[in-house]
Amino acid sequence: MRCLAFPLIVMAAATVSACATDPPSQNQSKQVSFKPATQVHDPLPATAPPQIPPGTVIGPQIPATTHAPRPTGSPIARVAAANRKALEEPTAAGYLNAVQVYPFSENALYRLYAAPQQVTDIILQSGETLSSISAGDTVRWAVGDTTSGNGTSKQVHVLVKPFGSGLKTNLVILTDRRTYHLVLQSTDRVSMAAISWSYPEADLASQHGSDSSDRIPVVDSGLALDNLNFKYKITGDDPPWRPLRAFDDGHKVYIEFPPSIAQGEAPPLFVLGSSGNSDLVNYRVRGRYYVVDRLFGAAELRLGTDKQQVVRITLDQAPKVAGSGLFGG
Repeated sequence: MRCLAFPLIVMAAATVSACATDPPSQNQSKQVSFKPATQVHDPLPATAPPQIPPGTVIGPQIPATTHAPRPTGSPIARVAAANRKALEEPTAAGYLNAVQVYPFSENALYRLYAAPQQVTDIILQSGETLSSISAGDTVRWAVGDTTSGNGTSKQVHVLVKPFGSGLKTNLVILTDRRTYHLVLQSTDRVSMAAISWSYPEADLASQHGSDSSDRIPVVDSGLALDNLNFKYKITGDDPPWRPLRAFDDGHKVYIEFPPSIAQGEAPPLFVLGSSGNSDLVNYRVRGRYYVVDRLFGAAELRLGTDKQQVVRITLDQAPKVAGSGLFGG
């Protein structure tokens, strides 16, 4: 029995081996389809689309158009308001004997009061050459010109006289140095004998350019004469040291005093804040000038204890509420 079992095992093994090595049939080879291998690239990683905030402008930036606020009131009312603001009236402190001396300011209007049967003299700066004179009313106003002096002291005088009272007109005087705009008004009896101007920028320029050993000290170094602003009002008491004018160059304020300031006590300067408080401010004394190292809207000069004298210096920023226009009451 052992001898028969061994051959059976050998035969079974041979049969299995034969089945494993037999090639596939023809029918099986036809059913299998072969495809060539292709190279596949890894897909690009997915990215989120850019987030653009709403209202974003893509492309060149175009500046937004700004519209100025529409002015209120009629054009005539705006012209009248501008004339009132630019009009300079005579002041008691501006008189030198019988001559009203206005501080000259570009594009300002200057009031001249005249009366029938009286001549008012308009005195120009020494050495100034007259180019032209034009009056609005040449029928009821007589206007002429003449000169006085010789050489560098030669001065032009423009003479005006109304033929009646209650008349108003304007006068434009053109010279080789500047243009004067005057508002003429006639009264029954009162007239101004003469008017003239002081020229701070010319005085400062002459101080810088003078070679005299006894010249007035230079007010300040680096003073830009072309950028001076004279829109300051001086009000209050009338002491001997009352300033003649104040102006600034955009950085500092300059206060000019009369020559008598050297003969008495000089007043300290207080700058007024928006809340009404007053503080001492740093300034330097240069000849007849106070040089304040900052700009201010309002300041006061105070001197005395029992009966204090106060003079206020105010930057003229608000329009005038009273006064006459160029041709209006």
